[in-house]
Amino acid sequence: MANRYTMLLLLLVTGVIILFLHSPAFAESSAQAAEQNIPTELKPPQQDIAQVDENLDGVFEEKPYQIPMVLNDSVENHLEYFKTRGRDVFQKWLDRSARYIPVMKDIFRGKNEPEDLVYVAMIESGFNPYAVSWARAVGPWQFMPHTGKLYGLKIDWWVDERKDPIKSTYAAAEHLKDLHNLFGSWPLAMASYNAGAGKVQRAVLRTRSEDFWDLKASRYIRRETKNYVPKYMAATIIAKNPEAYGFTVQPQDPFVYDEVTITESTDLRLAARCAGTTYEVIKELNPELKRWVTPPDATNYVLRVPKGTAATFNANFAAIPADQKIRWERHMVVKGETLSGIAKQYNTSSDSIRDINNLKKGRIIPGKHILIPVDANAKQQDISYLSPDNTARKQQILYRVRRGDNLTRIASKHEVTVADIRQWNNGIRSVRAGQKIKLVVDVDRI
Repeated sequence: MANRYTMLLLLLVTGVIILFLHSPAFAESSAQAAEQNIPTELKPPQQDIAQVDENLDGVFEEKPYQIPMVLNDSVENHLEYFKTRGRDVFQKWLDRSARYIPVMKDIFRGKNEPEDLVYVAMIESGFNPYAVSWARAVGPWQFMPHTGKLYGLKIDWWVDERKDPIKSTYAAAEHLKDLHNLFGSWPLAMASYNAGAGKVQRAVLRTRSEDFWDLKASRYIRRETKNYVPKYMAATIIAKNPEAYGFTVQPQDPFVYDEVTITESTDLRLAARCAGTTYEVIKELNPELKRWVTPPDATNYVLRVPKGTAATFNANFAAIPADQKIRWERHMVVKGETLSGIAKQYNTSSDSIRDINNLKKGRIIPGKHILIPVDANAKQQDISYLSPDNTARKQQILYRVRRGDNLTRIASKHEVTVADIRQWNNGIRSVRAGQKIKLVVDVDRI
């Protein structure tokens, strides 16, 4: 009998509980509790941050996010900043982004990554290929030299592929994918992109949390990193629906181009003429080029030219006589050298060297490199200023110093004196492997 009453009592209590769980009062209290759970995962963004955009026909078009947004005080503060004090800067970012976002999204799509990762470049550089940070990070994705090289970007005296919006985006996509594989979270991956994976890993261990917002509330990451993810979220929210925040994006030509293969170092002004465009356009399409020429150490350099001009370029370039093409030398200035002396050494003009290197008042600095245009067919160079006697059977050459060479060995090998070598090379006292020096030797010995 007692068991029967116990069963009835349990059924009665269970029924009361079920009725309460389905009551409006319980639903309201649950919603209030959920609202107090900060940060809140949105069905992003909410109506008040313009998730929908009304077309002329009155139809609302949803603008989904591929990386979940969080709306909290920090994100809202960045939204307010971009709308007010940072408005002019953000407008520039938006205007520039219209040129690069389509091709960058294609790259992330091809890597099977969220396309919204392109907005990391917005907060890194405002999509500026020539951006340089105080820490010397470079390009739209702000790669440091070590990280850039780690992900296959070439950085040397001739090129810096961190500035290239295509090559650097491929590298950034791989880097972000690696960080996401490490942390399993896009917010943590972005924080690591800013601070470095090691610092974020240590913060995760110390906070015992894999939630970025817990790290943000701690003292284990820098203020810049704490603001990085909220800044990204605010920028993404506005960039995906700029009109709702009072911004107008100016139409921009997409970053499209043809590619041609250059088999010899080529002046970009010559390349521009062959493509029927300007030097400025060629430079804008090839921001990785640090000089005025394609790299002389690249036998097959892929150069970008305006869309639809590849055939014209190839036909025009093939028709240029060899004596109108120029080769280039990289020259390190040594103490005592003059611009006119260097020009004579390479059988070119001081004006050419000055213009190519943008030298103010013709000043050259010992220890610095300059670019020298050299006539590819000038085998007989002017040596009259070097040796007044017996020049008819002599010719100036550039000799590359080999390992183990010194002035005495070089002089003996070429049947000249050490004093002659010093005279021809502005009084040099010693040489090093790889250095080029001037020698005047018998024609019969060449």
